[in-house]
Amino acid sequence: MYNHTWELLDLPPSAKPFGCKWIFKRKLKQDGSIDKYKARLVAKGFKQRKNVDYFDTFAPMTRITSIRVLIILTSIHNLVTHQIDVKTAFLNGNLEEEIYMEQLKGCVVSGKEKKVCKLVKSPYGLKQAPKQ
Repeated sequence: MYNHTWELLDLPPSAKPFGCKWIFKRKLKQDGSIDKYKARLVAKGFKQRKNVDYFDTFAPMTRITSIRVLIILTSIHNLVTHQIDVKTAFLNGNLEEEIYMEQLKGCVVSGKEKKVCKLVKSPYGLKQAPKQ
């Protein structure tokens, strides 16, 4: 079984898998009625050890002064500025470390109960996810 986020494998002897859980939320409209339901699979990254399971946790950011300079330059040179917000950018980062996650309870693949998920992309909950 192969998914864009993980791959089922045997756990290497030196590795320790992390658990995961579902987080469910209700998004409400302004009048208080339910707009939509959201579900998010989160890795239990609080068990990660620094310099073993992850190395850096920072997210590359720019200073507001740099953004202002770019806006001023586009204005001076009569250019057009576009801004985008990628809603799934957090989930699209490729992992550099080898991270293994236990199969989700209730969704264990029959015949492969001992297998673990090798994460390819960074899910919510990992310490290094914002950096990726």
